[in-house]
Order: sequence, then structure tokens, then C-alpha cells
Amino acid sequence: MVVMLKRAYESPAKTDGKRILVDRLWPRGLTKVKAKIDLWLKDVAPSTELRQWFGHDPEKWLEFKKRYRAELKDNPALSELQALSRQGNITLIYAARDQLHNEAVVLKQILDRST
Repeated sequence: MVVMLKRAYESPAKTDGKRILVDRLWPRGLTKVKAKIDLWLKDVAPSTELRQWFGHDPEKWLEFKKRYRAELKDNPALSELQALSRQGNITLIYAARDQLHNEAVVLKQILDRST
């Protein structure tokens, strides 16, 4: 099973597998039809407090990853995501402009280690 990452604003592809939005907020300016999201798993996203603290500041990245992993430790949504990743290819969809420093990157690292 392959876990891929894609910005919400990129065109969907047949190779995406199940498209799972992992943001707490719906991507600005994107219609549900155009997004072609199969599942919006907002409970796996960072808490509002953590998201606002991080603000996609690369200097806070290491601390963000640590805090986010702590939030995910007992989160049932992570277990659901892990189960989905074992069923076939999935693409974690996110809205952030920064493709290297966002929650989907952390989730992919976790999923790649657990499969």
C-alpha cells in the first residue's frame, strides 16, 4: 500500500486511490465537487491551538512534529487512518502552501512506519 501526499488545489488523479482530507478546516475556495474528497478525517488534524501556534513556521517544525505526535498518541482517528492505509493506496490531502512542513507530512511518516 502506498501513501501519497497532495495539495487540495492539485487535480485529482486515478492513481490517488482513496483521497483523505486531513485538515481541520475545508480548503478555502475549493468546492466539494472539484476536490473529489472520499473522506474528510478532520479529527486526525492538529488541534486548533497547535495549528495556530505553528503557523507553518519552518523554525517551529521540529517542536510541531513532537507536539502533534503527542496529540495523535490516543487519537482514534489515527487508528482509522492506519486501517485505511492497509486497504490500498491513499492520498493525504492538505491545503497548506508549504509542502514540506504540514500535518500530512507527519501523518505519512507515521503511516509509512506502521505498514
